Amino acid sequence: MPLDPQAAAYLKGVAEQGIPPTHELPPVEGRRLMEAGASALFGPPEAVASVADREVAGVPARIYDAASGPLPILVYLHGGGWVIGSVDTHDGVCRALANRARCRVVSVDYRLAPEHPYPAAVDDSWAVTRWALEQGARVAVAGDSAGGDLAAVMALRARDAGLPLAFQLLVYPVTDHDFETGSYRANAEGFGLTGVGMRWYWDQYLPDGDRSAPDASPLRAPTLQGVAPALVVVCEYDVLRDEGVAFYERLRQAGVPTKLSEYQGMIHGFIRMPAVIDRATGLLDEAGAAIREALFPD
Repeated sequence: MPLDPQAAAYLKGVAEQGIPPTHELPPVEGRRLMEAGASALFGPPEAVASVADREVAGVPARIYDAASGPLPILVYLHGGGWVIGSVDTHDGVCRALANRARCRVVSVDYRLAPEHPYPAAVDDSWAVTRWALEQGARVAVAGDSAGGDLAAVMALRARDAGLPLAFQLLVYPVTDHDFETGSYRANAEGFGLTGVGMRWYWDQYLPDGDRSAPDASPLRAPTLQGVAPALVVVCEYDVLRDEGVAFYERLRQAGVPTKLSEYQGMIHGFIRMPAVIDRATGLLDEAGAAIREALFPD
């Protein structure tokens, strides 16, 4: 279908501002710009019962509680190509998911590349996820973009460790390092995240070593059998669309209860944009409902 009119207006506004793409900026400046623009894209943040910044298993994190008392846990891993993004850029998303799923959200401020290349983000994410899985509560993982990659890796690690992960939410996830898919060719430019930009993110994150390792490209794991049930979200105008669909297909073929949600006409990154793209609210509602169903199965 045609590009969503609100997504088109957003892209037009970004172009008119003349801000260079992230891959043309020093990482520190890219991070600053993403954080500076986050509140305008999301709008007023939702109130939750409590918010606290603390260290979890030695990793900085922000914890959101939807209510008082014991709660199931969602470990959230933010997007940003493993290079930018933070608990601040995804504050609105985590508040919204906490309220919709009626859970505790632990948003992980994992170390970023290129200062801390692979596997630093994986190690930090696993330290927090393992901590959550040892708390005696039901646990889900979630992430968008590069955070979706990390969430899928957490599901593989939990399976291999014999720990009971309840659910994985993968929002337009990175799952592979293949830049030659149909969606990479069709959406290489003009829709926000570009093919050139994704190559740059990978070069910062994993400049040397094996990008085919399952901890980097979970689509290449020998088997996905036994991982947690999943909701995989993809967008029509996104270079990552095809690898998200491919991951869904591998999950389904492995017998994992899985749903694919395709947002036609939509662009990468829109879960953080309910103030400018109305359909972001629908995605937050869908994601929150899926997480809540997994965390409160009875």
